[in-house]
Amino acid sequence: MKIAQISDIHAADAHLLPDLAENVIKRINELRPEILVVTGDLTDNGYPIEYERAKHYVDRIACAIRVVVPGNHDVRNVGDLGFEEFFGPRSKKERYNGVTILGIDSTQPDIDDGHVGRDKYTWIEQSLNTKDFKIVALHHHLIPVPKTGRESSILRDAGDLLELLVRCKVDLVLCGHKHVPWVWDVNGMIILNAGTACTNRVKWNIPQSFNLIEVDESAMGAIKIHRMYSCGGEELVFEQKRG
Repeated sequence: MKIAQISDIHAADAHLLPDLAENVIKRINELRPEILVVTGDLTDNGYPIEYERAKHYVDRIACAIRVVVPGNHDVRNVGDLGFEEFFGPRSKKERYNGVTILGIDSTQPDIDDGHVGRDKYTWIEQSLNTKDFKIVALHHHLIPVPKTGRESSILRDAGDLLELLVRCKVDLVLCGHKHVPWVWDVNGMIILNAGTACTNRVKWNIPQSFNLIEVDESAMGAIKIHRMYSCGGEELVFEQKRG
């Protein structure tokens, strides 16, 4: 099974690179993923015209299942209501061919810091009570990401959420927010950060990219993670064999 993760497209004139966005759509459609995960910051300020543009791009990616969660930029200017209008509930559960994906809203209106909150923990635990391959997607990073400068706006309850996800035996966590791709292995749980897919908001010498995850169901959920560069090219950045 193929899962594509894109993040931080910031669909505003000041930051979005339209030609690069078109290339990302083309590349993902050529890869034919069954699942698309978008880990937030579809907009820059939560304005309706930005949501319209973001939805135009996301809807053109062909896949069976889409899981889209909001980022801190999306909930500015009452954008949390706009997100629900264009993309549905801010937290959601999807299941497809033995994979359970939990999209979790980690945002707070007009605040850059992330926070999931104890009120969601029971729902998270119940939703992850399955023998499926388990994926959790949220915008804010759970672990500090290298090459991003002084740490800021990490998930405020990161420690409690990490403990919960490890206890629930989550296989893969997908995050965005920092515009730097990175992968961690924490007690066998893979935490994968995505870079920005198609904006000019890049850290020094770190090109735009998105992630392609391959899950081999015949090998007990063995995982390969490819970093796909938006302008072309790719590299295998992580492989976990199981069994």
